[in-house]
Amino acid sequence: MFSDNKELHRGLWLILLITGSCSAIGFAISPASGFLVLAACIVLACVYFVTESFRYQQLQQLSRHLDNLLLYGTPLPIQNYQEGELSILASQIQKMTLRLTESAEVSKKDKQYLADSLADISHQLRTPLTAMNLAVAMLRTPGLSNQRRMELSRELSSLLSRMDWLVETLLKFSKLDAGTVQMAQDRISVHALIAQAAAPLAIAMDLRNQTLTIHCKDETLRGDFTWTVEALGNILKNCTEHTPNGGTITITAHETPLYTQITVEDTGPGFSPGDIPHLFERFYKGSNASESSYGIGLALARTIIVSQNGTIQASNGSHGAVFTIKFYKRII
Repeated sequence: MFSDNKELHRGLWLILLITGSCSAIGFAISPASGFLVLAACIVLACVYFVTESFRYQQLQQLSRHLDNLLLYGTPLPIQNYQEGELSILASQIQKMTLRLTESAEVSKKDKQYLADSLADISHQLRTPLTAMNLAVAMLRTPGLSNQRRMELSRELSSLLSRMDWLVETLLKFSKLDAGTVQMAQDRISVHALIAQAAAPLAIAMDLRNQTLTIHCKDETLRGDFTWTVEALGNILKNCTEHTPNGGTITITAHETPLYTQITVEDTGPGFSPGDIPHLFERFYKGSNASESSYGIGLALARTIIVSQNGTIQASNGSHGAVFTIKFYKRII
């Protein structure tokens, strides 16, 4: 209630005190002066009362608008408030509510993204699990030949390896997303980086009669060796899977004063134009993806590279797919 406003009461008591003091001094000088001072003080009291009443009504109106904003999401009519302290308060409240709204939208999108990711992960795990259950059921078949048993055992081993890779990759993603990974800033030999990334793929490339050609001298970059090996290894794995038997994968390194560039090219079918904008999205599988693809290798590679002040682009070259990686040098 307006009558319960303590600030108003204090103001009125102060005006009464000033009025009494000034009136006493005025009457001591002359009755006319006393009445003049008293009239002026009464006018001052009326102006103060009207001004405070209007300000209190505006505060009540602002309070109602805030209630509508919190309960129904009604926008705050900032234009209803004129310049002054109340306008500044309303402006700050408007900014705060906008930030809260944006934060709520971001939180909603994060929850939706988490739900979609969990659905994708469940789908990715369900496929090999179903195949494993079928293989186990077939292993229990009476009179199963040793040859068939070995085939099913190899299939189970392959499925377990795929699931193990998927789980490990998802754990790496979670660490990167949580910001718990501290990327080292070591000087890395690009030649050593390529050799380490290509080593796990040597047997697979040999079985497919694929050739790895490296054009690298003494180029270096600054970054985390282990994580960068992971990123480059995923890119090479993608090229290996899409390069036909007898094909070639070429890695070229080039260093400038601004960045170190690593280009990976293969002689596969390349990318469909519609797939290129989405290649680095999580769980995206292009039209040329194999059945065993999870659609997260390239996404992990991009996350690692970007977190180290780098960029990665995918395009079609004259003979197949081309990945262009640039690690920019930090200038102090």
